[in-house]
Amino acid sequence: MRRAPSYRHPVARTVAAALLATAPLAAAGPAAADSVELPSVSTVLAADAPCVRASPDKAADAPWSRRVLGLSRTWKLSEGEGVTVAVVDTGVGTDIPALSGRVTAAGDGGTDCVGHGSFAAGLIAAAPRAGSGVSGVAPGARILGVRGTDTRGATTAARLAAGIRTAADEGAGVIYVGRALGTGKEELTEAVAYASASDALVVAPVTPDSVPRDATGKPGELLPWYWPASAPGVLSVIDYGPGGSRPEGAPTVGGADLSAPGDALVSVGPKGAGHYFGSGSSFAAAHVAGAAALVRARHPEMTAAQVFRQLTETAYPSDTPRLDPYAAVTALLSGERGTVASPGPARVVAAAPTGPRERALILAGVGGGLVLLVAAAAVVIPLGRARGWRPPS
Repeated sequence: MRRAPSYRHPVARTVAAALLATAPLAAAGPAAADSVELPSVSTVLAADAPCVRASPDKAADAPWSRRVLGLSRTWKLSEGEGVTVAVVDTGVGTDIPALSGRVTAAGDGGTDCVGHGSFAAGLIAAAPRAGSGVSGVAPGARILGVRGTDTRGATTAARLAAGIRTAADEGAGVIYVGRALGTGKEELTEAVAYASASDALVVAPVTPDSVPRDATGKPGELLPWYWPASAPGVLSVIDYGPGGSRPEGAPTVGGADLSAPGDALVSVGPKGAGHYFGSGSSFAAAHVAGAAALVRARHPEMTAAQVFRQLTETAYPSDTPRLDPYAAVTALLSGERGTVASPGPARVVAAAPTGPRERALILAGVGGGLVLLVAAAAVVIPLGRARGWRPPS
């Protein structure tokens, strides 16, 4: 199995600070003595590769993505309870302690040979556990595992479309799709429309995690759009890394609705309590799907279209707006599709009649003058008598 670059516990704090300072990831510093090298998660397995096993390694500290997204304060308001997020991907393992008791499966969606779907599910809803800061965006949400690929991770537009429809039929409030395909416009657009009619919000990466290569190993051509991300009603997402920008050489397609952390991430595997390492727009989309669960739990009266607007209009301004879960949960938007209606016109109260007021002022003035005269007399008269009414010498 290919190994990822070392994920170092003490360095996690430095990487988070580096993002705020827009410094490159390399600024994290030298390796620590207790560094942990995590296995990386793949999108597709080779035909002769064994299924992914439980990782023996764990990351103790919170990854940079949790700090950047401000999850600790957001969880005081919402953890996604009562919301089901469907993961249309390689499946989701049912033996993941961080998701214990919160994973159900449609068909064979409860097994995951590749690990990609389980990794995404962890980013969406893994609960914090003792000894580790790794967690998902919505640790109270439920996960519905839906098979959107074959057992090795290969997929087609028909498979993804069927997975989206199944997720909608199962009552998911948020549907995460872990793939971006260059074909299948009609099938996937119809599937998304079907989900939208069921009031489910579909979230998908705007670009593949890597550019497909031909038989000679040469990278293929990057297309101007991918599906289902380009279908109407889909919340499309692109990734950024700890330095605040996309990794060098990562496929880039314009037009994403949101950006979210997607590089150098840590999450769970298909079984066990160990962790994996992964990068890509598909994992950025998982963060947004988790944030959608937070909003739907906090504002159950919102439709899927309103949740879409809540997430995009409260995002942090950037070339591609950046996901801000806390703002999405707390902001009150105005307008036709918002959560709060615009206030009506102000009403001016008519002026009170002036006659009684003027008479009252005159009486008050006369009364005040009489009081001053009496007070002056009380001082002047005794002095005059004492002098025999003679002027002072």
